Amino acid sequence: MAGSLLSTPTFALQPAAEQVALQTNYITNFNFLNQYLPDTYEKEFERYGNRTIASFLRMVGAEMPSNSDQIKWAEQGRLHIKYTNCTSAAAINSNTATFTVADSGVTYIAIRVGQTVMIQNNTTGVFNKAIVTSVPSATTFAVAYYEASGQAFAVSTQCTVFIYGSEFKKGTNGMVGSLEAEDDIYSNNPIILKDKYAVNGSDMAQIGWVEVTTENGATGYLWYLKSEHETRLRFEDYIETSMIEAVPAATGSGAKTAGMMGSEGIFYVVNNRGNVWGGGSPTSLNEWDSIVSRLDKQGAIEENVVFVNRGLSFDIDNMLATLNGYTSGGVAQSASFGLFDNDVDMALNLGFTGFRRGYDFYKSDWKYLNDPTMRGGLNNTAATATGTITGLMVPAGSTSVYDQIMGKNAKRPFLHVRYRASEAEDRRYKTWITGSAGGAQTSDLDAMEVNFLSERCVCTLGANNFVLFRFG
Repeated sequence: MAGSLLSTPTFALQPAAEQVALQTNYITNFNFLNQYLPDTYEKEFERYGNRTIASFLRMVGAEMPSNSDQIKWAEQGRLHIKYTNCTSAAAINSNTATFTVADSGVTYIAIRVGQTVMIQNNTTGVFNKAIVTSVPSATTFAVAYYEASGQAFAVSTQCTVFIYGSEFKKGTNGMVGSLEAEDDIYSNNPIILKDKYAVNGSDMAQIGWVEVTTENGATGYLWYLKSEHETRLRFEDYIETSMIEAVPAATGSGAKTAGMMGSEGIFYVVNNRGNVWGGGSPTSLNEWDSIVSRLDKQGAIEENVVFVNRGLSFDIDNMLATLNGYTSGGVAQSASFGLFDNDVDMALNLGFTGFRRGYDFYKSDWKYLNDPTMRGGLNNTAATATGTITGLMVPAGSTSVYDQIMGKNAKRPFLHVRYRASEAEDRRYKTWITGSAGGAQTSDLDAMEVNFLSERCVCTLGANNFVLFRFG
């Protein structure tokens, strides 16, 4: 009989941190009129393990200073020329024709007299080869067909045209006109992140009975140390998740009206300029083949890392396991993968770290997508989870871009962070203490306030090489 985890009890999502002092913050189970003392475990039990989720950008990117409110870079355009929405004014079997280019964003075509073109019907696939005889206007060109049968499709049929060469008669002048290289210019702006922890002087002088510890190794019996360290860890997580989730403030939005700019996070950029798999998880080799085919049309980066949630990780493992079956003693088996065949007395390893299918794909679990207090707690049901992200494929290595701040070409990781800094001010990660407690002597406030600040943005170079896996 199929079973499932019951909804009660479940994992806790109520934050342990409180903004104000409540009754639930204090221990109330001590009764000094009771002659029996309870046994106590002094050390705090780490029931959720390592609770931080930051590490993604440290694995795939780098951090570099910037001294501007805006980061701009240029990315190469395509080398060859192709238009996909072209229609002919001539009838079928015509020896010549004039085509109109209606591709989005095209205001002046890069086709010149003497160039040879291939013209294909977008629907049926039939094609012609032709030579350009004139360019009457900014978006039209005339051709003469090489085939004796003339144009292979009817008037006003939508076609794709690309240039494959040129041909000139003896004793003629050279090519008329030249082409200028065109770059795509992208930009992003940093955002300021802040946080603060405050504790009054009296509480700093009070010791507790619980020995506390945090992920950064801080231990002791002073509760305010735990709270300060957890505020620091939480802020470090937000520094990373802001770079992942940030969106620009749209014109007319409430945030824009309030003076906020927002920023272009990784998910936003890949959703708009990258590749999006809309089916949640690719679960078959044919589906991965379609991804490989798309990568062929992009930068064809040889090595890629796929950061996945648990569902996508299992889907990849299950797909690869079914591809590696074998027969032993007349019985079908499906666990021979790995460097050595799995033995019945071995602990069976059912996971994969990567595979090669046209390109190398390395699989890595992404805690951010699994953590129930972050994206791991969102709806993952395919029928209702439009927009739920299951993974992100990031190309490995670096790319060459023209950095307008440096004024030269520079090698940059596909993902990297730019933070505000100069000789006088470094805003990568600032922390300072104010008040009159804890060693601070900056005001008459009987408290210690620990302030945190960072100003940064993420640059997603070559977003056309990224793949975002999501539902919807």
